[in-house]
Amino acid sequence: MCNHYQKHPEAIQSWAEYIGWSLPDPDGDRITDDLAEALDATDVWPKGTGLVARIEGGVRHIDAMRWGVPLTLPGKRPGTTVTKHVTNVRNPASPFWRGMIAAPERRCLVPFSRFAEPRPGKDAATGRPAEWWFTVTGRPAAAFAGVWRPSEAGRVFAFLTCEPNPLVAPLHPKAMPVILAEDAYDTWLTGDAAAAMALAVPFPSQWMAVA
Repeated sequence: MCNHYQKHPEAIQSWAEYIGWSLPDPDGDRITDDLAEALDATDVWPKGTGLVARIEGGVRHIDAMRWGVPLTLPGKRPGTTVTKHVTNVRNPASPFWRGMIAAPERRCLVPFSRFAEPRPGKDAATGRPAEWWFTVTGRPAAAFAGVWRPSEAGRVFAFLTCEPNPLVAPLHPKAMPVILAEDAYDTWLTGDAAAAMALAVPFPSQWMAVA
């Protein structure tokens, strides 16, 4: 599953302008520390800050949220619990996700310029595990189909996954993020649950590249 993606600031600016949305003014009154971090940062890791585009009260917002929805589970020892931060929606029919997906106000777009899946070995430059990087060709940025909710730690988000397409499958056979075409954005953000879930399909591999 995808646990690392990038959102190059220039690419996200171009994406926002292309779809007719505006990034927050870095010098504006509503800039929080999280939003300033999200506007400037390139890499997003689990529990890190990403940008999220959503509609609230008919108004379009681009906000900062933490990547990973808290899920509290029983711990190994009796009477204890452990909290996981779930980044990918792998089973949208689960009661944990179903309510968020059913509510249009809890759906969002997660802009990215490229996303990673693990590959064997180490990256010689960083010493981290090596990664395959996937992009949508011909676009500086695209968007995942996401969901969000408030939490004790603030607003958090995750994005849906689906079966991998023929480009992703040989390298990461388990799943790939749900990438939305621009003409599907409004359906994802405002449509009913059935129409929204009909979009949770593999993005065409001929419109993607990997390096």
